[in-house]
Amino acid sequence: MKSRVLMFATAMTLLVVLAMPLLLAAQQQHNKKLPHYTVTVLGTLGGTFSQSGGLNNRGSIAGFSALLGDQTVHAFLWRNGMFTDLGTLGGPNSFTSEDVPLNDRGAVTGYSDTSTPDPNGEDVCGDGNNLICLPFIWQKGVMTPLPLLGGNNGIANEINNRGQVVGQSETSSLDPCSIYLLRVEGALWENGRVQELPPFPGDPDSVANAINDNGEAVGGSGCATGNIRAVLWHNGTVIDLGNLGGATGNVAFDINNRGQVVGQSDIAGDTTHHAFLWTRDDGMLDLGTLYGLPVSLANAINDEGQVVGFSQDLNSNNTVASLWQDGVLTDLNTLIPPNSPLFLIEALGINNRGQIAGYALLSNGEVHGYLLTPCGEGDEGCGKDEGENGVPQPSPEVRNVSSPTLPRSPMLRMNRYRFPGLAIGPRN
Repeated sequence: MKSRVLMFATAMTLLVVLAMPLLLAAQQQHNKKLPHYTVTVLGTLGGTFSQSGGLNNRGSIAGFSALLGDQTVHAFLWRNGMFTDLGTLGGPNSFTSEDVPLNDRGAVTGYSDTSTPDPNGEDVCGDGNNLICLPFIWQKGVMTPLPLLGGNNGIANEINNRGQVVGQSETSSLDPCSIYLLRVEGALWENGRVQELPPFPGDPDSVANAINDNGEAVGGSGCATGNIRAVLWHNGTVIDLGNLGGATGNVAFDINNRGQVVGQSDIAGDTTHHAFLWTRDDGMLDLGTLYGLPVSLANAINDEGQVVGFSQDLNSNNTVASLWQDGVLTDLNTLIPPNSPLFLIEALGINNRGQIAGYALLSNGEVHGYLLTPCGEGDEGCGKDEGENGVPQPSPEVRNVSSPTLPRSPMLRMNRYRFPGLAIGPRN
């Protein structure tokens, strides 16, 4: 059976370059006002792949990594340069989400295979093993499964600093709208108990992706085979956040403590989706795309209003990490030292210190997680990139490839909407 890591590798390419010199020249002028970053390249748990899923305000990172041999993947906590393997709930693999799967106390959330085959033959963990997949919280060295809403499988996506966790859970009801057998609802876990985050009135399913420290949660509501709306749960009420003109691909992925929301929304015609920023005063703003690529998505927003994500061409899977700040979308690769050993494919998390985590392609073809740390505006104060042990890395040969194409994501792109049938994994 093909492992998740091997599936990642099948989608990998070494053609990584910076594209469109004229656009870059214009962006470089704007970049003088933006933070620039030093880069720390994360290692792995023994394999050739790692992904930084998100980070807290202390600079700790949660993600997942291949083990030696690249046949299994485990969730990890990276803190002060050291990896902790979080283990599993009895099955081969465990993962963290692409939201903010850890809080400032170091508690980590995610989902894991168990050793029990799914009675409906479902593959909710997305690794091809068809085992029951359970949400978990990891604290002080112990991984604990979280209760469900009556079904067999669930996912824990994000945890806030109050210890509240949100995600999604199967229920016991059959659902023709789900890509699996059972109905799915957003879930809120607190003090070991679960409660539903219901769909928007009239919708069959929901999923919760993020929660801020005020207890406001965001996600999606609707039908996996029909219309999907981005929603906010506020004081027990489900609010439709609107859209950018489309009806089928609207999902919120993060909310900060100011109540600002980011995610993706289909534009008119539902042919593609763009990153959005939603505020109570201004509604939904289209953040645009980089280099004329048709797709963009906003993964995370900090309390300063900085937004990270990516732009992409779904046909070629070419993907480039992005930062939105001061009304401008910027290629993050233009904000790191030119001797960087990697190309930033996707930015998944940003904390209130402005540090950014995601995953990138190294010059040797491997994919590793990274941590970007601001070092001043322009190039002032920026030093060399660092490996996981602080050793400067060589400049990547791939930066000299004279191809007009943008980098292809190394991951197998699963349903980025992650809705509502628990289709988890790197977003499309």
